[in-house]
Amino acid sequence: MAGRPPRRVHSVSTIQFGIFTVGDIAPDPTTGHAPTEHERTRRTTPHCWPRRSAWTSSRPASTLLLSTSTALITTNDPVKIAEDYAMLQHLADGRVDLMLGRGNTGPVYPRFGKDIRDGIALAVDWRGRFRTPLQSFTSTPRPLDGMPPFVWHGSIHSPEIAEQAAYCGDGFFANHIFWPIEHTRRMIDLYRGRFEHYGHGPADQAIVGLGEQVYMRPNSQDAIVGFPPYFDNSPVYGHGPSLEETMRQTPLAVGSPQQVIDRTLQFREDFGD
Repeated sequence: MAGRPPRRVHSVSTIQFGIFTVGDIAPDPTTGHAPTEHERTRRTTPHCWPRRSAWTSSRPASTLLLSTSTALITTNDPVKIAEDYAMLQHLADGRVDLMLGRGNTGPVYPRFGKDIRDGIALAVDWRGRFRTPLQSFTSTPRPLDGMPPFVWHGSIHSPEIAEQAAYCGDGFFANHIFWPIEHTRRMIDLYRGRFEHYGHGPADQAIVGLGEQVYMRPNSQDAIVGFPPYFDNSPVYGHGPSLEETMRQTPLAVGSPQQVIDRTLQFREDFGD
């Protein structure tokens, strides 16, 4: 790790919130209409980069961060990722995070000439075996001001990724949206302990990100009534555990704004600050 350029770091004393979507184009169970790819993209974009006219707070829009969620390092060339996100850094004046993920959808890998059984090796160490070694090569453009984006390593259930995040001193995003608390706690504890082991600072200074699903209405009853048609027919949720069981075992929050806030703040009790 010697000789690595400085990297913008997230404050360890604050909580940051972001919004992301898996971009699903499943039919709306209440209308039967399935959005086109264009419609889905347009609906998602305002969440990522709100128009200035939508802001009434004195906090400037320049504090917004643009982040992936996630970029698959296994089915993309690492050089292409480095160059693409360095370019994005320049366009966004440095306000860019990069979240790297392995991907857990088997059919995607063959489309890029890869095998999901190599997923961990592709994500952790691609040198020599998976692409031509780099010699006398400099990617362009260079990161803005010589400072790469803050990197998150995203994982659902792979301890090797938690280990990699700790080794590099990067952030670890535990996307635990379908997993019980006990599993996620083990992953986070592994990352924190190894972060300290590699000399990046105390374990409680390691940067942890968590995923949560939210369906919110002004009052809880409307949320509880309104969400099941989506839940029951969703390719993500449907045909599995009940809504009640999913809410109990995972961080799915369905209810009023205050109920969602309370559920989110429970992360502190579940996983520490």
